[in-house]
Amino acid sequence: MADDLEKTLAEVQATNQQLQVLLMQKQTLTVQSREIELALEEIEKANDDVYKSIGPIIMKSSKEQLKKELAEMKEQIGLHMKTIEKQEKRIKDSLTAAQTKLQQLVKPSQSGA
Repeated sequence: MADDLEKTLAEVQATNQQLQVLLMQKQTLTVQSREIELALEEIEKANDDVYKSIGPIIMKSSKEQLKKELAEMKEQIGLHMKTIEKQEKRIKDSLTAAQTKLQQLVKPSQSGA
């Protein structure tokens, strides 16, 4: 019984850590998506030349080309976000199941003590 309890507790902790990592990734993607939206807004406002950073250099680019590149990046982020959300749901379901199992294992030991 104690082995099951330890194993389930370790499972809950590991699953919780996985969830935290996913939530951090999701937050990072949300920030990146917002930055792209802001960049697209600024490109629309620009009357002059626009530039993009490529590694350590900055190059002149067309507004349309930059808008296209940023839209593609935003689409990729959206796809990645959907994948993370699916993983998040699966991990949350797994965590709930493990927590329920942990509670069931703890109850008999509490009533017997």
